[in-house]
Amino acid sequence: MSSISQALAATTSADHLVISDDPLHPANLIPELCRGFYHLGWVTGTGGGISIRVADKVYIAPSGVQKERILPSHIFVLPFPSPPDGDRVFLRRPPLDLKESACTPLFWNAFDLRGAGSCVHTHSQNAVMATLLTPGNTFRISHQMIKGVRVGGMKAALSYLDTLEVPIIENTPNEEDLKDSMADAMQRYPDAPAVLVRRHGIYVWGSDWEKAKTQTECLDYLFEIAIKMTAHGLLLVQK
Repeated sequence: MSSISQALAATTSADHLVISDDPLHPANLIPELCRGFYHLGWVTGTGGGISIRVADKVYIAPSGVQKERILPSHIFVLPFPSPPDGDRVFLRRPPLDLKESACTPLFWNAFDLRGAGSCVHTHSQNAVMATLLTPGNTFRISHQMIKGVRVGGMKAALSYLDTLEVPIIENTPNEEDLKDSMADAMQRYPDAPAVLVRRHGIYVWGSDWEKAKTQTECLDYLFEIAIKMTAHGLLLVQK
Protein backbone atom coordinates (compact mmCIF):
# COMPACT_ATOMS: atom_id res chain seq x y z
CA MET A 1 0.00 0.00 0.00
CA SER A 2 1.36 3.44 -0.94
CA SER A 3 2.07 6.09 1.69
CA ILE A 4 -0.89 8.13 0.43
CA SER A 5 -3.24 5.14 0.61
CA GLN A 6 -2.04 4.39 4.12
CA ALA A 7 -2.61 7.98 5.18
CA LEU A 8 -6.11 8.04 3.71
CA ALA A 9 -6.98 4.74 5.37
CA ALA A 10 -5.73 6.07 8.68
CA THR A 11 -8.12 9.02 8.60
CA THR A 12 -11.00 6.74 9.59
CA SER A 13 -9.35 6.09 12.95
CA ALA A 14 -7.48 9.35 13.43
CA ASP A 15 -9.96 11.26 15.58
CA HIS A 16 -7.48 11.08 18.45
CA LEU A 17 -5.53 13.79 16.61
CA VAL A 18 -8.28 16.33 17.33
CA ILE A 19 -9.66 15.08 20.66
CA SER A 20 -8.00 16.60 23.72
CA ASP A 21 -8.92 18.09 27.09
CA ASP A 22 -6.05 20.54 26.70
CA PRO A 23 -7.49 23.98 25.83
CA LEU A 24 -4.19 24.80 24.09
CA HIS A 25 -4.43 21.85 21.71
CA PRO A 26 -4.65 23.23 18.12
CA ALA A 27 -7.99 21.52 17.50
CA ASN A 28 -9.42 23.42 20.46
CA LEU A 29 -7.58 26.67 19.79
CA ILE A 30 -8.62 27.08 16.15
CA PRO A 31 -12.38 27.16 16.89
CA GLU A 32 -11.80 29.50 19.85
CA LEU A 33 -9.63 31.90 17.86
CA CYS A 34 -11.98 31.87 14.88
CA ARG A 35 -14.86 32.85 17.17
CA GLY A 36 -12.77 35.74 18.46
CA PHE A 37 -11.86 36.84 14.94
CA TYR A 38 -15.53 36.58 13.94
CA HIS A 39 -16.56 38.99 16.70
CA LEU A 40 -13.85 41.41 15.53
CA GLY A 41 -15.33 41.35 12.04
CA TRP A 42 -12.19 39.78 10.59
CA VAL A 43 -13.70 36.50 9.33
CA THR A 44 -17.27 37.37 8.35
CA GLY A 45 -19.13 34.74 6.38
CA THR A 46 -16.97 31.67 6.08
CA GLY A 47 -13.78 33.40 4.89
CA GLY A 48 -10.47 33.80 6.69
CA GLY A 49 -9.12 31.79 9.59
CA ILE A 50 -5.98 30.42 11.20
CA SER A 51 -3.71 27.42 10.77
CA ILE A 52 -1.39 26.06 13.46
CA ARG A 53 1.70 23.89 12.97
CA VAL A 54 3.05 21.86 15.87
CA ALA A 55 6.21 19.90 15.06
CA ASP A 56 5.35 17.64 12.11
CA LYS A 57 1.59 18.25 12.04
CA VAL A 58 -0.48 21.10 10.60
CA TYR A 59 -4.03 21.78 11.82
CA ILE A 60 -6.37 23.53 9.39
CA ALA A 61 -10.00 24.61 9.62
CA PRO A 62 -12.57 23.58 7.01
CA SER A 63 -13.89 25.67 4.16
CA GLY A 64 -17.53 26.69 4.07
CA VAL A 65 -18.24 26.40 7.80
CA GLN A 66 -19.42 29.47 9.72
CA LYS A 67 -16.31 30.60 11.54
CA GLU A 68 -18.04 31.10 14.89
CA ARG A 69 -19.44 27.55 14.71
CA ILE A 70 -16.30 25.55 13.91
CA LEU A 71 -15.79 22.52 16.17
CA PRO A 72 -12.65 20.45 16.91
CA SER A 73 -14.24 17.61 14.93
CA HIS A 74 -14.17 19.83 11.81
CA ILE A 75 -10.37 20.18 11.85
CA PHE A 76 -8.11 18.69 9.17
CA VAL A 77 -4.64 17.40 10.10
CA LEU A 78 -1.83 17.24 7.55
CA PRO A 79 1.81 16.14 7.87
CA PHE A 80 4.66 18.63 7.65
CA PRO A 81 6.61 18.84 5.47
CA SER A 82 4.55 17.81 2.46
CA PRO A 83 5.57 14.67 0.52
CA PRO A 84 8.30 15.25 -2.10
CA ASP A 85 5.83 14.60 -4.95
CA GLY A 86 3.70 17.52 -3.77
CA ASP A 87 0.53 15.47 -3.20
CA ARG A 88 -1.48 16.69 -0.25
CA VAL A 89 -1.76 13.93 2.34
CA PHE A 90 -4.25 14.05 5.19
CA LEU A 91 -3.56 12.38 8.49
CA ARG A 92 -7.11 13.15 9.48
CA ARG A 93 -10.23 14.32 7.62
CA PRO A 94 -13.54 15.28 9.26
CA PRO A 95 -16.23 12.58 8.90
CA LEU A 96 -18.32 15.05 6.88
CA ASP A 97 -18.40 16.28 3.31
CA LEU A 98 -15.99 19.15 4.06
CA LYS A 99 -13.01 20.57 2.25
CA GLU A 100 -9.94 22.05 3.87
CA SER A 101 -9.62 25.84 3.90
CA ALA A 102 -8.96 27.41 0.49
CA CYS A 103 -6.16 29.28 2.30
CA THR A 104 -4.17 26.06 2.78
CA PRO A 105 -1.56 26.68 0.00
CA LEU A 106 -0.99 30.21 1.33
CA PHE A 107 -0.63 29.02 4.91
CA TRP A 108 2.00 26.64 3.56
CA ASN A 109 4.00 29.61 2.26
CA ALA A 110 4.40 30.79 5.85
CA PHE A 111 5.45 27.33 7.02
CA ASP A 112 7.86 26.64 4.13
CA LEU A 113 9.38 30.09 3.61
CA ARG A 114 9.45 31.42 7.18
CA GLY A 115 9.38 28.30 9.33
CA ALA A 116 6.27 29.74 10.98
CA GLY A 117 4.26 27.92 13.61
CA SER A 118 1.00 29.66 12.74
CA CYS A 119 -0.57 31.81 10.03
CA VAL A 120 -3.66 34.01 10.28
CA HIS A 121 -5.79 35.21 7.38
CA THR A 122 -8.35 37.98 7.91
CA HIS A 123 -10.73 40.00 5.74
CA SER A 124 -10.38 42.98 8.05
CA GLN A 125 -11.83 46.17 6.60
CA ASN A 126 -8.84 48.07 7.99
CA ALA A 127 -6.49 45.85 6.00
CA VAL A 128 -8.60 46.21 2.85
CA MET A 129 -8.78 50.00 3.18
CA ALA A 130 -5.02 50.15 3.76
CA THR A 131 -4.48 48.45 0.39
CA LEU A 132 -6.83 50.89 -1.34
CA LEU A 133 -5.30 54.01 0.20
CA THR A 134 -1.69 52.98 -0.37
CA PRO A 135 -0.08 54.27 -3.58
CA GLY A 136 2.05 51.54 -5.08
CA ASN A 137 2.55 48.04 -3.74
CA THR A 138 4.07 48.61 -0.29
CA PHE A 139 2.32 49.80 2.86
CA ARG A 140 4.72 51.82 5.01
CA ILE A 141 4.37 53.46 8.41
CA SER A 142 6.84 54.71 11.05
CA HIS A 143 6.92 56.42 14.46
CA GLN A 144 3.97 54.44 15.78
CA MET A 145 3.58 51.69 18.36
CA ILE A 146 4.95 48.88 16.19
CA LYS A 147 6.81 47.03 18.94
CA GLY A 148 4.41 44.09 18.72
CA VAL A 149 5.50 43.41 15.14
CA ARG A 150 8.59 41.32 14.45
CA VAL A 151 11.15 41.42 11.65
CA GLY A 152 10.03 38.85 9.12
CA GLY A 153 7.29 37.96 11.58
CA MET A 154 9.74 35.70 13.38
CA LYS A 155 12.74 37.67 14.65
CA ALA A 156 13.36 40.72 16.87
CA ALA A 157 10.59 43.23 17.51
CA LEU A 158 10.55 46.46 15.55
CA SER A 159 11.16 49.71 17.40
CA TYR A 160 9.35 53.03 17.38
CA LEU A 161 11.96 54.48 15.01
CA ASP A 162 11.76 51.65 12.45
CA THR A 163 9.68 51.80 9.28
CA LEU A 164 7.28 48.91 8.89
CA GLU A 165 6.91 47.66 5.31
CA VAL A 166 4.19 45.23 4.19
CA PRO A 167 3.97 44.21 0.52
CA ILE A 168 0.63 44.34 -1.30
CA ILE A 169 -0.26 41.77 -3.96
CA GLU A 170 -3.22 41.83 -6.33
CA ASN A 171 -6.27 39.68 -5.63
CA THR A 172 -7.40 36.79 -7.82
CA PRO A 173 -10.86 35.19 -8.26
CA ASN A 174 -9.64 31.95 -6.65
CA GLU A 175 -7.72 32.21 -3.38
CA GLU A 176 -5.33 29.34 -4.06
CA ASP A 177 -4.08 31.23 -7.14
CA LEU A 178 -2.46 33.77 -4.78
CA LYS A 179 0.14 31.24 -3.67
CA ASP A 180 2.89 32.17 -6.14
CA SER A 181 2.48 35.96 -5.89
CA MET A 182 2.44 35.72 -2.09
CA ALA A 183 5.62 33.60 -2.14
CA ASP A 184 7.26 36.09 -4.48
CA ALA A 185 6.36 38.99 -2.18
CA MET A 186 7.75 37.13 0.84
CA GLN A 187 11.03 36.58 -0.97
CA ARG A 188 11.27 40.21 -2.10
CA TYR A 189 10.43 41.52 1.39
CA PRO A 190 12.25 39.16 3.79
CA ASP A 191 11.68 41.51 6.75
CA ALA A 192 7.91 41.81 6.24
CA PRO A 193 5.73 40.11 8.87
CA ALA A 194 2.75 39.77 6.54
CA VAL A 195 1.41 40.10 3.01
CA LEU A 196 -1.58 42.28 2.16
CA VAL A 197 -3.96 41.29 -0.64
CA ARG A 198 -5.57 44.26 -2.34
CA ARG A 199 -9.36 44.43 -1.93
CA HIS A 200 -9.21 41.19 0.07
CA GLY A 201 -7.32 41.10 3.37
CA ILE A 202 -4.04 39.99 4.90
CA TYR A 203 -1.90 36.95 5.77
CA VAL A 204 0.15 37.24 8.99
CA TRP A 205 2.49 34.64 10.47
CA GLY A 206 4.48 34.04 13.64
CA SER A 207 6.58 31.44 15.37
CA ASP A 208 3.48 30.23 17.23
CA TRP A 209 -0.23 31.03 17.39
CA GLU A 210 0.21 33.63 20.12
CA LYS A 211 2.74 35.66 18.15
CA ALA A 212 0.74 35.34 14.94
CA LYS A 213 -2.38 36.56 16.76
CA THR A 214 -0.50 39.39 18.48
CA GLN A 215 1.01 40.62 15.23
CA THR A 216 -2.36 40.44 13.47
CA GLU A 217 -3.85 42.64 16.19
CA CYS A 218 -0.95 45.10 16.07
CA LEU A 219 -1.04 45.36 12.29
CA ASP A 220 -4.78 45.93 12.28
CA TYR A 221 -4.31 48.76 14.80
CA LEU A 222 -1.65 50.30 12.53
CA PHE A 223 -3.88 50.03 9.47
CA GLU A 224 -6.70 51.77 11.33
CA ILE A 225 -4.35 54.53 12.47
CA ALA A 226 -3.05 54.88 8.90
CA ILE A 227 -6.58 55.25 7.52
CA LYS A 228 -7.32 58.03 10.01
CA MET A 229 -3.99 59.75 9.40
CA THR A 230 -4.58 59.67 5.64
CA ALA A 231 -8.04 61.19 6.10
CA HIS A 232 -6.38 64.12 7.91
CA GLY A 233 -3.59 64.51 5.37
CA LEU A 234 -0.88 63.29 7.75
CA LEU A 235 2.25 61.52 6.52
CA LEU A 236 2.55 57.86 7.51
CA VAL A 237 6.36 57.84 7.36
CA GLN A 238 8.32 60.45 9.26
CA LYS A 239 11.73 61.54 7.94
